[in-house]
Order: sequence, then C-alpha cells, then structure tokens
Amino acid sequence: MPTSPAGSRSAPPDNRRVIPLREPSLIASWHAHVYFDASSREAARALRQTIETTLSGQVVVGRFHERPVGPHPMWSYQLAVAAAEFSVVVGWLALNHGGLDVFIHPNTGDALRDHRDSAIWIGRSHILNLAALGG
Repeated sequence: MPTSPAGSRSAPPDNRRVIPLREPSLIASWHAHVYFDASSREAARALRQTIETTLSGQVVVGRFHERPVGPHPMWSYQLAVAAAEFSVVVGWLALNHGGLDVFIHPNTGDALRDHRDSAIWIGRSHILNLAALGG
C-alpha cells in the first residue's frame, strides 16, 4: 500500500468494487466449463472421457459445444458439481486439466454475480460475455 511522506498508509484506490459478504451456504452447486477450440478439440474430448470415467458419480457432464454458448467466449463443455464434491473435482481438474483452461463458478441464484465476481480459473482466464447474463 502506498505511504505518504510522513509514513502513514493511504487509503486503497477507489476503483475497487466493494462486494458484500455472503455465506457459502448460498452455493447450491458448482459449474466447471472446460474451454477448447478447433486445435484443442481432441484433447478436450480425451479429457472429457477421462472425467466421465475417473469422476463418475461426482460430476454430470454436459454437451460438447463447438461454438461459444451464453457468456462463454470459447467452445466448451460443462461439468455440474454438487457442493459436497467441489474439493475433489476441482482438485482433480487443477492437477489434470492439461493445456485446457477451466472456468469454475458457484450457483447461488445470481448468475451475473456468480460468473463475474465469484469465478475461479484454472489455466488462463478469458473475458466473458457478461451481456448474455444481463451485465
């Protein structure tokens, strides 16, 4: 934090958004979206097959979209994860995503906030189309 000439700390910049605290019990479930494109399609299919085998019963694997869908700027498929399975599934993805990027968000009933303010990225982050969520 910057200091003044007298050595006292100055206030944080005003460009940071203050987000009120919310209870984790609001999280009904999680979605993880595995991103890919034409050049990584086969790696995405292979990871998806491994997920279906390795994480069977811990995730519900969604459709394989070869086009951007909703707020997602890349091709993707969704993994639906129960709140109780979060640490196992996200830990596995963190260690096994290969070169693919994974966008993870909670489901609290506030889709815009879940995607914009409460997201987790594994790999590189991407700019979402928040207008698709009313943002």
